[in-house]
Amino acid sequence: MFDLSFYQNKKILLTGHTGFKGSWMCRMLLMAGADITGYGLPAPSGTSLYELCCPDRQMNSVSGDIRDLAHLKHVFEQAQPEIVIHLAAQPLVRESYREPVYTYETNVLGTVNVLECVRQTPSVKSFLNVTTDKVYRNREWEWGYREDEELNGFDPYSNSKSCSELVTGSYINSFFQDRELAVSTARAGNVIGGGDFAADRILPDCIRAATRGEDIIVRNPFSTRPYQHVLEPVAAYLMLAEAQYKDGGLAGCYNVGPEEADCLTTGELVDLFCRKWNAASKEAAAWLNRYDGGPHEAGFLKLDCSKIRKTFGWRPHWNIEKAVEKTVEWSMVYRRGGNVTECMEAQIREYFKEGTAHAGTRK
Repeated sequence: MFDLSFYQNKKILLTGHTGFKGSWMCRMLLMAGADITGYGLPAPSGTSLYELCCPDRQMNSVSGDIRDLAHLKHVFEQAQPEIVIHLAAQPLVRESYREPVYTYETNVLGTVNVLECVRQTPSVKSFLNVTTDKVYRNREWEWGYREDEELNGFDPYSNSKSCSELVTGSYINSFFQDRELAVSTARAGNVIGGGDFAADRILPDCIRAATRGEDIIVRNPFSTRPYQHVLEPVAAYLMLAEAQYKDGGLAGCYNVGPEEADCLTTGELVDLFCRKWNAASKEAAAWLNRYDGGPHEAGFLKLDCSKIRKTFGWRPHWNIEKAVEKTVEWSMVYRRGGNVTECMEAQIREYFKEGTAHAGTRK
């Protein structure tokens, strides 16, 4: 689980490589010596993590929309990947209310297009579709959702990801039964980490406000989410893709989430951020409760990660306090004009070193 040497010289095709998770995964795979082809929309104008860490110099980056089947198919034909990891998505709940058609086209038809390319590319041995913890029908109960719970997200984003799961299952049943190809889906909780500049995400909003010396506005401080550092799911995705490449019997649906104690309310998370930010910056960040009566979002959401724990012995490496600390650490390097790529690589090395120590403790 903690050795990336498997990925050296492996041909990887990664959709959504210019996004937040995609940028961290590119850095991790480049450190492992992988042969990467990325397919995704251009990095957002202005500041983006992908542009800051400059992986274009070391990988094949293709600008394209996953709704464009002909272009995507051409890229598959050229790359002949062994492993495909599908991250490309419209990932925001509020944006899905503003742009529902685009959200469904990207998250559902886009998944169909990727699966169709996988179907027509015999070199692919391992495919992982990354979805979300929000695929489940949310009943607002206090225990975590398991992989066999009903898939029926409420809002257009969540529902489109539920559909993406169903499409993947259909392709497995219809086309992949008689082929040496392992397919899994991974449902991760809310991620935080350095370099997330997206709108309508809580820690990026906190960092922007704190940097400007303004109060942080929190629109719903009482919603509970399974927060985790971005390295947790990214490392888990690579673990799953490797494991099923070696043993197709391990393919399936897996939740990837934090420990029970790290499922916090938004207000608790912002309190923690303020403490870490104030200690690092010697400033005084603070927040205000400003519920805005926006569109429906789940109030309580947790994941049961028993399956991935039992199957792989997986566990989170960093608790929520460490995750926020590392997010602030990266942000301070960026704010002071430091080398953010070096910071990312140092955090990746630290993460895997601590994971190896945890594994040794369990023996």
